[in-house]
Amino acid sequence: MRLLLVEDDDHVAAALSAILARHGFRVTHARNGEEALQALLPADAPPFGVVLLDLGLPDQDGYEVCGKIRKRTSTPVIMVTARSDVRSRIHGLNLGADDYVVKPYDTGELLARIHAVARRTGAPDEAAPGPNGGGGPAVVRLGPVAVELSTRRVSVDGVDVPLTRKEFDLLALLAQRPGVVFRREQIISEVWRTSWEGTGRTLEVHVASLRSKLRMPALIETVRGVGYRLVPPPAA
Repeated sequence: MRLLLVEDDDHVAAALSAILARHGFRVTHARNGEEALQALLPADAPPFGVVLLDLGLPDQDGYEVCGKIRKRTSTPVIMVTARSDVRSRIHGLNLGADDYVVKPYDTGELLARIHAVARRTGAPDEAAPGPNGGGGPAVVRLGPVAVELSTRRVSVDGVDVPLTRKEFDLLALLAQRPGVVFRREQIISEVWRTSWEGTGRTLEVHVASLRSKLRMPALIETVRGVGYRLVPPPAA
């Protein structure tokens, strides 16, 4: 997903851009409101999936920029600001912002909110393909394992393996990008539609259940301190 980051502090922007890039986002950095509006102008450029908009900009107020963005495009806007009072949040949402994140924020929560806004608005969320395919192949084959995305069937050596809804969603998410590490918060956001940290234990239980049901413990690899990735069998 292309993401427009509007942030006047270069150090903050560089750190956040690096994190977003690790999660598959292609970040364009605008240092002020005018740069942000210019970045949204080219009609032939691929659209941005989300705009992260800081309100404390040097050339114009972030609220004003949000209003101009909303007049030009339907691109989702997430306001990122230290203004935490209720009136500020209401004002931002009334101007057309899709979400409002208060600094300092947890990076995992910010990522979850980006994915959530992308889902609600139909933005192309390339950084986190959904469990139902997102335009990918109808059947993903991983050695003896076949994951049929349209019918939600999974088989091993031609024998159907009954999975719960969440087990299938988890497997389908990982299977569409074999070898790619999915962070725990990203998986929780996509499969459980939440950023609640308590879901982490539920994720571990579902991974263990999948390994057992598929009788392939090595298929889903734990990347310590990060998350999980699917490792196709050598014969795949």
